[in-house]
Amino acid sequence: MENGKCLHPRPNVSASPRLRVSISAACLLLTAFCLLPALCSGQEVVDKTVATVNGGVRTDLITYSDLLWQLALQPTTPLAQPTSEALNAALRLVEDQRLILQEAVKLPTISPTEEEIAAARDQLARQFSSRDELEKRMIRVGLTTEKLNEILEQRVRIEKYLDFRFRSFIVVAQKDVADYYRETWVPRFKSRSSTLIVPTLDEARPEIEKILTESKVESDIDSFLDNARDRAEIVILNPV
Repeated sequence: MENGKCLHPRPNVSASPRLRVSISAACLLLTAFCLLPALCSGQEVVDKTVATVNGGVRTDLITYSDLLWQLALQPTTPLAQPTSEALNAALRLVEDQRLILQEAVKLPTISPTEEEIAAARDQLARQFSSRDELEKRMIRVGLTTEKLNEILEQRVRIEKYLDFRFRSFIVVAQKDVADYYRETWVPRFKSRSSTLIVPTLDEARPEIEKILTESKVESDIDSFLDNARDRAEIVILNPV
């Protein structure tokens, strides 16, 4: 809630008791994927289904391409011979995204606008040294502009849902602000800027309220995902 926040990778949480295959099996599966030949520029990706999130009429497939696309949109992540660790982290993140998205689509009022998607595309491009670098990474993993726009639409929808579901209802108590100022903010400020005058509580309040709000939002999202995973049917599939 990719912290996102197009959503960024989330802290590791315990596996859902309803997982059909153990996480260790998933690691073996993704390790096997790592043995695939390195992708060449413009080479078509041979796709495989990695997992499903909630079966039946709400089946949501996660493919190997989904994982590669996730990695490609992370500027510092190598694409040649992706490691098992990187693929498993991408799988975990995509699972979380799908769980949130399945709830977000129930609220048509938060549907992203073209302007919001364009802004997300510009923000993504700024994370790379140039648009050319982003385009080269997209070509390498077979990520088309149309598919990129679909991914960004989903990310914006997820972010708007999280804002609606969590951030808009957060209330930071003034006692918490004062406690954080005294116990954390002031000592940290002094350690970084020992020669400067420490700002007053009122001067630091906006920054502290933002910090506490985001901390609370992150905690609420973690709890939401824990509960969603407990209820979900996440099945790791053998690509063969």
